Amino acid sequence: MSPSIQLQEMIRAIRSARTQCEERGVIQRECAAIRAQFRQSDGDSRSHNLAKLLYVHMLGYPAHFGQMECVRMIASPRYSEKRVGYLGAMMLLDEKQDACLLITNSIKNDLSHSSQYVQSLALCTLACIGSAEMCRDLAPEIDRLLRASNSYIKKKAALCAIHIVRKVPDLGELFAPTARALLVEKHHGVLHGAVVLITELCVCNPETLERFRKAVPDLVRIMKGLVTSGYSPEHDVAGISDPFLQVRILRLLRILGRNNEAASDAMNDLLAQVATNTDSTKTVGNAVLYETVLTVLDIKSESGLRVLAVNILGRFLLNNDRNIRYIAMNSLQKIVGTDNIAVQRHRGTIVDCLKDADASVKRRALDLSLALVSASNIRSMMKELLVFLSSCPPELRAEAASGIFHAAERYAPSQRWHIDTILHVLTTAGGDVRDETVPNLIQLITTASDLHCYTVHKLYRALFTDISQHPLVQVACWCIGEYGDLLLKGECQEMEPVEVTEDSVLDALETVLQSHMSTPVTRGFALTATMKLSTRITENVDRIRSIVSIYGSCIDVELQQRAVEYNALFQKYDHMRAAVLERMPLFEKNSPGHTNGDSAGDAVKEVKQREVSLPPQAPNQVCNLLDLLGDTEEPVQPGPAQGSAAPGLSVNTARPAGADLLDLLGGFEPPTPPTSAPPTTTTVYQKNGVTLALSCEKQSDANLTVTLTASNSSDSDISSFALQAAVPKSVHLLMKAPSGDLLPARGAAQVTQLVVLNNPNKVNLKMRIRMSYSSQGTTTQDMIQIDSFPGLT
Repeated sequence: MSPSIQLQEMIRAIRSARTQCEERGVIQRECAAIRAQFRQSDGDSRSHNLAKLLYVHMLGYPAHFGQMECVRMIASPRYSEKRVGYLGAMMLLDEKQDACLLITNSIKNDLSHSSQYVQSLALCTLACIGSAEMCRDLAPEIDRLLRASNSYIKKKAALCAIHIVRKVPDLGELFAPTARALLVEKHHGVLHGAVVLITELCVCNPETLERFRKAVPDLVRIMKGLVTSGYSPEHDVAGISDPFLQVRILRLLRILGRNNEAASDAMNDLLAQVATNTDSTKTVGNAVLYETVLTVLDIKSESGLRVLAVNILGRFLLNNDRNIRYIAMNSLQKIVGTDNIAVQRHRGTIVDCLKDADASVKRRALDLSLALVSASNIRSMMKELLVFLSSCPPELRAEAASGIFHAAERYAPSQRWHIDTILHVLTTAGGDVRDETVPNLIQLITTASDLHCYTVHKLYRALFTDISQHPLVQVACWCIGEYGDLLLKGECQEMEPVEVTEDSVLDALETVLQSHMSTPVTRGFALTATMKLSTRITENVDRIRSIVSIYGSCIDVELQQRAVEYNALFQKYDHMRAAVLERMPLFEKNSPGHTNGDSAGDAVKEVKQREVSLPPQAPNQVCNLLDLLGDTEEPVQPGPAQGSAAPGLSVNTARPAGADLLDLLGGFEPPTPPTSAPPTTTTVYQKNGVTLALSCEKQSDANLTVTLTASNSSDSDISSFALQAAVPKSVHLLMKAPSGDLLPARGAAQVTQLVVLNNPNKVNLKMRIRMSYSSQGTTTQDMIQIDSFPGLT
């Protein structure tokens, strides 16, 4: 190939190459010829060679050897060579290369050139590759050109000043006075550059922002001239006069009017005029309207103007262009918290966007729909969201389920509606819900005492329909284990009567245990539910014993441990099985938010009356007394001495028969405590006339004797008084038999309970006590936590 080949011929040869290897060969030969001519310093062909080298660079091949040639051509007095040299510098150089510093002096000389085109080349190059050092050296020259009489140069100088301010914000003060003076120019290019320059100055320096707020009337005047001007072929775009300048002015007004009432008042009329007079049938008009809406919503505008802005976004939702619908919902999402009523007017249109085929529009519509849910529209909105959940893409299912749970927890009109909604979500998208859904639903069902029968019947039917949704199966197993007696009675007024037998219930649980779809956690729920049914049914206890014994050799360690302990309950501690497997007490979720349900039972009201706020604590630091499932994380009612419980509690209960409640693998006999100093007594519970006092007597470094004394100051006798206690797992606990279970009225007698603690590891002692008693036909259960023991150091 001849070294004198022209650019057009080289392009034709490269394009005619049939393989990449052939193309590389053409380029390598031509680059070798270009290097040779660079060394010969042939002045006639330098510009042609550099142009060919730039084309090679555009194709992605190395062209760094042409950098010094660019520097030499920039210093050339010929305009044709200077033009190609500046173009090569912008493409081959950047501010990190040393060669960039070599052209600083050439740029400075060209900025003072008599030709506006040479000045333009220097300005464009500085705005493209100018480093911080170059900007500091040449900033005075740029400020001088901003005051020139030539509009073409002032436009280029303004764009160059923008780059300088972005690169060196400290130089903004140099351009601030000149930028304000440029607002009186008639040339749209100069105005555009001036507005962008002022925007950059305001963003970089808050003090400059206050200075330019005085320019709001000038900007309003320019904007009104654009809106009311007639047809101008030079600036008209689809019937809109210079929409690019309008958008830039609106953005600057948004910055100047933010958090400033005076500036906002000065632009309110203009924004209303733009919003009502701009044509919204074209994309150009929608761009101007969108910037107007953002400005109205960001400044301190009038309420009527904000409603107008929201209505414009509502019209955008009806547009056929999905991009416009997307940005409309994105904007509504930001203001739904402050202008909820105005956004609610477009709720129907937003819900319709859930059916859009575009995934991005659908996601934004889901976020906005969840934000629009309120107490007044919870039923109608939830119907639409549940329909969407059944057909939404898999990537949106988890987000939709989480949003529905949150909305239902916050605005549920009744507890039954709340339970039905969550069960519907678990049936539809149970595999996509979060881990905390199961304990939250269990807590909700526990507090809804009047809905236990309805819930267990509904979950029992759901268990027969589908066992692939693990959260639903876990909740169903828990409810069947807790309220299996209500299920077997078959008396549910809210649902059609269905005959449920003991065998059918056990068949359902056995199906879950044997299913290959069940996870170890789900099998644990089912096994515990089966065990709990042994105290709620009468004819199939032997079948339950055989089911439990099978899993004593299960490969899953957790499931095997449960089965071994349950077998021990059947064999060695059968007399305590009913106490261990009794129904779970009421517990509440200690979290702020809306309390749902308008017909809560007396038990729930009682829980509310004794609610005490707890300090923040990690989820795994709290467990409920006798929580055999081990999956619940809700905190319990603390006593006067509050604090976080120790992780993992070993449990014992006090009964007249006396024994360790869950010491299933062997008994423990603490050493006989020696005599010690008289203990100190502290009251740890006082409610409904019942007072519980605690006294401690330290026997040794590891042994402690705790005496619990209960008395009754009310006017009625208290019967069936019982105490249960739990301590950290490393602490051994033995509860002796109480002195009785009757508390006469007016303190006629007391009940004492002796608790022996052995703390060999000397961990921080904590104790949780649950008491139950009956008074005037009403059974009361309460729980307290003790974090400090009197007399201990």
